[in-house]
Amino acid sequence: MGLDPDAVAAADAYRAELRAWLAEHLTDRHRGLGFHGAPDPDHLARLREWNAALADAGHAAPGWPRAWGGRDAGVLEQIVHAEELAAADAPGPVNAIGIPNIAPAIMAFGTPEQQARYLPPMLRGDEIWCQGFSEPDAGSDLASLRCEAVRDGDHYVVTGRKLWTTLASVADWCELLVRTDPSPANRHAGITALLVDMRSPGIEVRPLRTMVGTAEFNELFFDHVRVPVSARLGEEHQGWQVATATLANERVGVATLHLTLRRRIASLLEQARAVGATADPLARDRLVTLWCSGELLRLLAERTIAAAASGAAPGPESSIIKLAWSATGQLLGEVAIGVLGMAALHGPWADELAQSRSLSIAGGTSEVNRTIVAERVLGLPRR
Repeated sequence: MGLDPDAVAAADAYRAELRAWLAEHLTDRHRGLGFHGAPDPDHLARLREWNAALADAGHAAPGWPRAWGGRDAGVLEQIVHAEELAAADAPGPVNAIGIPNIAPAIMAFGTPEQQARYLPPMLRGDEIWCQGFSEPDAGSDLASLRCEAVRDGDHYVVTGRKLWTTLASVADWCELLVRTDPSPANRHAGITALLVDMRSPGIEVRPLRTMVGTAEFNELFFDHVRVPVSARLGEEHQGWQVATATLANERVGVATLHLTLRRRIASLLEQARAVGATADPLARDRLVTLWCSGELLRLLAERTIAAAASGAAPGPESSIIKLAWSATGQLLGEVAIGVLGMAALHGPWADELAQSRSLSIAGGTSEVNRTIVAERVLGLPRR
């Protein structure tokens, strides 16, 4: 099954449109902004300014339906969107989790009132969302989560703890997975999704400072937090279906993982040439190996993009790309220090090396992804 010529033409037209819009509107006030830990108020205000500009121009979430401010964009146009923002060093929307992950679940499972209430301010960045999924003993094995919600009239009373919650320190709302039935034999049953106001009494947010010195992750504590039943997303005990509702959107997101990583590889190559490190044949060998890893990641992504654009059903390719991305990201930090030497032991490359250790954990551990590949690609028996 080949690519639809009309889809290719639409993607080319959108690339030209978006590139021209960025050239006209992107300035140094917003170029290069991103989340690095908990942003200060000015930094967050500038991110929201840019987010509003994207939304007003229809570029904040092109994959969303037009009815909610998107473009009904297909896979190729969504890839173009990611490529052009990366090439221009333009920030994406503030809701880096809300727009690709939480919004599709609200569109699929939310009531009309929930959709009207939450989607417009999410798109513009007026309200920031976080995702309360992982727990101290339920990360990659999410079905073992224990944070519980007990029904009390027209409220749920939530008690428990969440971990590694990105953006929680600045979030207004949280898509929270809780256990509403502790007894089912099937662990995936008995889970419910709630849309929780982060200003509710009983919620405590504790930033987690990493060894890089940033605090983009947070620990959440819920002490008898009352959440209206009207804030439930989907049916009671059906939260697992809500949690997995964004597979197709995640597929596009995983396929663009290579963009920023390959830019950093190119930056390292440029710096290595500038300091004369490429005169060393061993250094050249390490740099070539790194470059090839980045290009392999790109090819894996393009194969996934082509399959998605052709209408193929989602498969295990996201796990393959995630494994390649984690390995290449960790290799980048090691090669940078090895090639540039002591001068790289402080500043951005030292941060790169320290930050890279998390890549084989964040977004699904390498162990879990290898299991998926082993069972679903290689056909190996389950343990």
